Amino acid sequence: MALKAMYEVPLPGRLRRAALVRRLALDDSGLEARLRDGLEAAEKQLLADADSAQDPRIAGLTGHLTTAGGKRLRPLLVLLGAEFGDPWRHGVIQAAVIAELVHVSSLYHDDVMDNAATRHGVSSANARWGERLAVLAGDLLLAKAAQLAAELGPEAVALNADVAGALVAGQLSELVGPGRGEDAISHYFRVISGKTAALLAMALRTGAQQAGAPAPVVRALGEYGEELGLAFQIADDLLDLKAPTEQMGKEQGADLAAGVASLPVLLALADPTPRGATLRELLSAGPTAGPAERRRALKLFRRSPALAEAEAMMHQRLDRARQALADLPPGPALRALNALCDFVASQTG
Repeated sequence: MALKAMYEVPLPGRLRRAALVRRLALDDSGLEARLRDGLEAAEKQLLADADSAQDPRIAGLTGHLTTAGGKRLRPLLVLLGAEFGDPWRHGVIQAAVIAELVHVSSLYHDDVMDNAATRHGVSSANARWGERLAVLAGDLLLAKAAQLAAELGPEAVALNADVAGALVAGQLSELVGPGRGEDAISHYFRVISGKTAALLAMALRTGAQQAGAPAPVVRALGEYGEELGLAFQIADDLLDLKAPTEQMGKEQGADLAAGVASLPVLLALADPTPRGATLRELLSAGPTAGPAERRRALKLFRRSPALAEAEAMMHQRLDRARQALADLPPGPALRALNALCDFVASQTG
């Protein structure tokens, strides 16, 4: 049986998304209703598109992570971008679906690269079906996003192609590591610019484009999305080390266990104190997969200034995101984008 016949829009995901929409709408009932209805419509189409394969076994694989839920931040950004034009215009909901399909496809690939066991509180696709099937499922979702973009016209196709290339380039950069003489922190930002920020910028731009917003508005939203995406990834890095498993939907220290060179890790490794030396020794052996090693590393991180340094860098990016909004027309959508910066900042508190 295909997943779309088994599930309606997942209730836990709906509750999380409703809470985020209320927070961003800032008591503007009109904006809240538009965002809520738009996300509901996008969610239904997303679930149908994600498991549209005729073979129910393949449908179960490609629909696995979409039915597990999530914040649906990228579709929400599409809808917020559309607020700067005509939010009811044809193609806006489809653009929101495209953004989430690209995102979910990247999760399948990321979980394989990181050997992750869980995602959104359920078993990862690679843990359940194996790496080869998980990679192909991600590929199929990316192809579906391209098909939907082709229906919207050349601008949507170009944005979709650009973000797909950025995602792969970011992943490749992460795998090959810094170039000769390249600073590790600079390399980190180059990686996350492709892996995370490019898609948030694309979501805002494509929403605004589909809604007929002026070109300067589209550009400003893209700049905002880039900076927000960088801050969002730093926040995610911090949460991996600070947040309990039930909040993240994956194991605490999962990135650390996979050997991911997150910003707090890079900053901690540069710590000249004995604490930094101990961390360097602990992490030099490779991924800290053992529970005892992971607990020891997490304890050291909590006492390291690296967390505060990374948080300060996150706030710098959020300030730049707010500055990118300076010339946009005032209104509920602008207030919501500023509130989203506050939301990202609050996640690491």
